[in-house]
Amino acid sequence: MYGVVTRNEEEVEWPAFDRGFYEVKDVTGRAAEPLSNAVNMVSCFGDTAAGKSSPELVPVDDEGNKATREQPYFDWGYICPTHEEYREGLLETISDCAAANEDVRLDDVGFPRAEYCRCDRCERLFEESEYDDRFDWRASVITEFVAEASERIPGKTYLTLYPDPYPGHLFERAGLDLSMLSAYVDEYVVPLYDIHYATTYWLETIASGFQDLLGWSPETPEAGTPFSIELYAVEVDVDDLIHATEVAERYGNDVFFGYDASNAQAAIRRKDADEREGVSHG
Repeated sequence: MYGVVTRNEEEVEWPAFDRGFYEVKDVTGRAAEPLSNAVNMVSCFGDTAAGKSSPELVPVDDEGNKATREQPYFDWGYICPTHEEYREGLLETISDCAAANEDVRLDDVGFPRAEYCRCDRCERLFEESEYDDRFDWRASVITEFVAEASERIPGKTYLTLYPDPYPGHLFERAGLDLSMLSAYVDEYVVPLYDIHYATTYWLETIASGFQDLLGWSPETPEAGTPFSIELYAVEVDVDDLIHATEVAERYGNDVFFGYDASNAQAAIRRKDADEREGVSHG
């Protein structure tokens, strides 16, 4: 099955796609009204605009460095997952999305990196908690949030994972304990973005790593929590996108295309035509 990830309402109904994901809130802080004919997506703790307008929301490390775009390797600003008022606002947004369409996708869930957050609130909550290990405590914060969100989602709960299947990385870097989260998540989505896909060895390697991490594959769909792969479609050569799609199909449950519905549609149609004619892009 093919899906599209978009900010354009009309594209979720294009016939080439079996499913449409519509960004209701993205990492910039831009917001839109949920759609009834799409899986509405919510960027949870990625919100550059909120961090700029309310700096007290932004996570800090033990040296006081804020998790903003000004820091190395941060492409957007983050919000501390323990900020209660912000969390409540997120949960209200998720409820609004679920009222429009029973399936909802949670994006950008987690702490920004292993060294965050050391704000006064996080320090206090950790000290008051039952946990001796800070990583375990952080994971409990994220799991609690996902559990609360999933209670508001009557249909399918999707959760985006950072594309890092290296053992322990999602837990230590983001606070994502998959053994706990899988009780509340129906399907994970792994974005594997490139602007060329001229080679796909790395794509296959990461996808295979997620099969091992999650214990799921298309050949054993009853085992573990399924995951789908999201590819970047903006200005990617159609033949390269087709090749990436073939790799993604081998490992993921479904394949979704991000932010260029026209290019994705062209790749799907050409791939289908080539398969009918017996042509391979391998």
